[in-house]
Amino acid sequence: MVVLGAGPAGLVLGNILVDRGIDCVVLERAERTHVQTRARAGFLAANTVRILERHGLADGLHRRGQLHSTCEFRTEDGRFRLDYGGLGQGEPHTVYPQQDLVTDLLTRFLDRGGQIRFGSEAVAVRAADSERPEVAVREADGRPALWRARYVAGCDGRHGAARRSLPAGTVRHHRDHGVTWLGLLAEAPPSLDAVGYAVHERGFAGHMARTSEVTRYYLQCERGTPADAWSEERIWDELELRMRARTYGPLHRGRLVQRSVVDLESDVLEPLRHGALFLVGDAAGLISPSAAKGANLAVLEAEVLGRALIDDLVVGDSKGLDAYSARCLTHIWRAQEFSHWMIGLLHGPSGADGESLFHNSLRRSRLTSLRTSRSQQDWFAEHYVGV
Repeated sequence: MVVLGAGPAGLVLGNILVDRGIDCVVLERAERTHVQTRARAGFLAANTVRILERHGLADGLHRRGQLHSTCEFRTEDGRFRLDYGGLGQGEPHTVYPQQDLVTDLLTRFLDRGGQIRFGSEAVAVRAADSERPEVAVREADGRPALWRARYVAGCDGRHGAARRSLPAGTVRHHRDHGVTWLGLLAEAPPSLDAVGYAVHERGFAGHMARTSEVTRYYLQCERGTPADAWSEERIWDELELRMRARTYGPLHRGRLVQRSVVDLESDVLEPLRHGALFLVGDAAGLISPSAAKGANLAVLEAEVLGRALIDDLVVGDSKGLDAYSARCLTHIWRAQEFSHWMIGLLHGPSGADGESLFHNSLRRSRLTSLRTSRSQQDWFAEHYVGV
């Protein structure tokens, strides 16, 4: 088995397979230090935690992760909180930085005898419809190489070799939401004990704790804005304005250690299986970060594929592999629907024309329903945490 990509999807899948004695190699284009330090998602759904527990991969998050079950909305009509951990299915998130999870998964995979080739960039997957597909690779020293396997799992993201190797006729559903965020990682303690969603006429601002000393912020900006266009002072001033810090308390400021520009886009590929090639995680579907679904979907898909591969390779039952695409697409589209709803809840047109006023009035009504309706709150909680 060849797995492309050493992110959460690839490493969960690799761990599941090597734990059952299935020969598996993970090809990762980046170096190990980069893989273990790239900061991304940090909110693990309850089902994701259960999956990691089932496969002996949850020790680190149980030691260092923090349960989280509250979000706060700040709007022109005031603020309100939802204890979503006590609503819907009654499930919280576990806050655990993705780089810590990846380090745990990587260490466990190597301890179990798994093989990872860092600095090995997959270029293409060839003859995916054959019994022995090939993965063309550029090794760390620049030399070409070929890896052959019974199956290939494309866990290498939206720009990886798996997507580039898909046959004609693959359907890609794509939506550009027309919203851009400046993603920020600050060396600063969290400023509130909740996920903060601020809806403001100047644009969205978000607050997400990562650790006791590090906080993730998002700041809506104009499309095409470079990551380094704004000074740190301007960024903090804008965050405080949109989060209404004068009313609800100042933000803890600190050095911005990471910046990125995120254009909110969504896409889904169909099908997720092409012969011996399977798409997992961001390679299967890109989802906006508005509802923290990406890493959770990736882990779920990795377990579905891992179990199906074990059935096929150990037991000789291929039904799970045949059903993989349809089963995962059901989860992906459900997550996409909620993410789309969240984008509409948090963002609105900035104009004063009739259409903009109409859409902003709808958004305000949705927030009112979320503040006042228990049934709406239960629906939100179930979909916010669930995948």
